[in-house]
Amino acid sequence: MSVAQVKIALSGGPAELTATDRSIRVAELDRTLKIRRGAGYEHFVHDGQAVDGSGIAVFRWTHRTKIAE
Repeated sequence: MSVAQVKIALSGGPAELTATDRSIRVAELDRTLKIRRGAGYEHFVHDGQAVDGSGIAVFRWTHRTKIAE
């Protein structure tokens, strides 16, 4: 069974995230999105905003956590 995916854009966070890293698809908008980067995770949340006229949801960076050792 296929899950519908929504195209999103990531805003904020580390400058090292490329344009390709910032344009992805997710299954749900109501969850915190965790992107693994190095020894940690970048956390992004959707606050209802979309890219003007495109229907692409914007997820804003909130914080970084380190992976527990």
